[in-house]
Amino acid sequence: MAGILNIGTRALLANQMALQTAGNNIANVNTPGYSRQSVLLQSVEGQFSGAGFYGNGVDATSVLRSHDQFLTRQAALAGSVAASDSKRLERLKQLDDLFEGGPAGLGAAVSDMLDSFSDVASAPTDLSARTIALARVDEAAARFRAMADNLGQIRDGVKGELGGAVANINSLAARIAKVNAQIVQTTGSGQQPNDLLDHREQLIRELNQLVQTTSIPADDGTVGIFIGGSQALVLGTTASKVTLSADDFGDPSLAKLSIQQGSTTALLDEGTLGGGSAAGLLRFLNGDLVEAGNLVGRMALALGTRMNEQHRLGLEPTGAPGGDLFTMPPMANARAATANLGTATVSVAVTPPPASGATSLAASDYEMQFTGATTGTVRRLSDGQVTAFAGGVAVVDGLTLSASAGASAGDRFLIAPYRDVASRIDTAFASPTSLAMASPVAGRLGAGNTGSLTMQSLQVQSADVNLTQTVTLTFTSGANFNVAGTGTGNPVGVAYVPGQAISFNGWSLSLKGAPKAGDTFVVGANLFAATTAGNAEALMAVRDTPMFDGAPASEGYASVMSQIGVRVQSASYASSVSQAIATHVESDRTAISGVNLDEEAARLLQFQQAYQASAKMLQVSQSMFDSLLRNLGL
Repeated sequence: MAGILNIGTRALLANQMALQTAGNNIANVNTPGYSRQSVLLQSVEGQFSGAGFYGNGVDATSVLRSHDQFLTRQAALAGSVAASDSKRLERLKQLDDLFEGGPAGLGAAVSDMLDSFSDVASAPTDLSARTIALARVDEAAARFRAMADNLGQIRDGVKGELGGAVANINSLAARIAKVNAQIVQTTGSGQQPNDLLDHREQLIRELNQLVQTTSIPADDGTVGIFIGGSQALVLGTTASKVTLSADDFGDPSLAKLSIQQGSTTALLDEGTLGGGSAAGLLRFLNGDLVEAGNLVGRMALALGTRMNEQHRLGLEPTGAPGGDLFTMPPMANARAATANLGTATVSVAVTPPPASGATSLAASDYEMQFTGATTGTVRRLSDGQVTAFAGGVAVVDGLTLSASAGASAGDRFLIAPYRDVASRIDTAFASPTSLAMASPVAGRLGAGNTGSLTMQSLQVQSADVNLTQTVTLTFTSGANFNVAGTGTGNPVGVAYVPGQAISFNGWSLSLKGAPKAGDTFVVGANLFAATTAGNAEALMAVRDTPMFDGAPASEGYASVMSQIGVRVQSASYASSVSQAIATHVESDRTAISGVNLDEEAARLLQFQQAYQASAKMLQVSQSMFDSLLRNLGL
């Protein structure tokens, strides 16, 4: 009787624990990070007798959690990559919304500005045409400033979100360290603290949504958490602190993550962060947003510089030479790396005419590194192209970089030529009479010409010292002409090809028709600045000038839109792929660790019947004991 009583009691307790565990599974079916648990039942060693071993029932020896360490790590990693791609895509879509087309877009304002000079060219004395042209110039400048302001707002928003992500990283790291301490305290019991382990893994999953981590278990039950490849965020029961820092050059437009470990602060390489929303935000801030700003800034700098160069070549109605059409912010010096040992500074400027750099600018930042006092290399950060320099001066992509004395080998400088251009561009004057629409030179056919020679175009290309000197072309036949005039060198027998440019003293002339021997054409100073508009035609021609990676100025904004659009499409594809992978891996993980309500309901019935049978066993044992007592007369 004692044997069956003990067996029944053990069975009752074991099935009660199984019922309790199944009920706990059902209760936590929607709890994030919960792993399904099951009671480990083990038969009690039998008692030997002459007739063999008689069983002593069952014991519940442990509560196991359904867990696959490999799938758990893979799910955290896949989720981290998906979070990074999703966050970057979210911000890229926000950026894409800024680059709108149609009449409200920046491209329309630039096109309207360039087209407005055609009305001035058609009616040089019409003040309303000049007023409209100046208004178009002002509107284009305003659109550039508005675009820069919008990009700045996105940048501020990303930095704010990064600050929140860093705070969450530190909070989760501290909580993981605390759970590590609790696990250490409970491991002496010989049983695993399932709920604490689940809690820690859930915290690690949440941390991976922010920044990708590597988990390394220790012998004492704790888990070390590492980020950025090998930097310890959590080590045992101690958590380090992550902060938002400036880069090597202190560029306020960029941001980096750093980690403080005791008295040491290490800057984390963005390329080693892997996934997580913080990594996605950093990639957007330091890559996508910088490129968008460079595209807009280059467009503003190239157009503003080229328009100023051309406008300065013209004459106002009074005959006074033209000034700048746009006010352009001074280009800031290159940023010195904080680790530089030398005292040199590097100035940045657009290469001036006649080899104007306005048409050769590339939408990129640059890093200048010295290998000696006046020698080194300039690396274009957008594609890694390297250009060597000597003498302390480098000419790269239309920019002239000039270093002062004092550079040391190893010194580095960041050149960001487009940071503030779009935000500070403006019109240089408010009076339409200050528009220098007349060309300083004019052309006229000889009075005694007998051929069909006519002028196709005459444009000033540079401020040559002999620009307004009189130059006479005298045709010796229908195929050749002689040139006479200061600064020309007086060549003879020059071949005449209709439509082909004839260039001297900073101007470019195009003639058409068939001249006769003795016909002449004279280029000289323009004496009628108030009634001519040759420079308006030259300004209008800027729209067809190859300026943006070979594309004409009129298509510059379309090129910007396409580059941003390509980034959005690429990020969208990457996000959809990484999200599909994360969903698949998480499905595999939950298939093992997750709670299946149908399965748990079946287990409830199974253990309920076993519990009832165990109770019946106790009832039988009690009945047998009562009968024995009655038979003994007790």
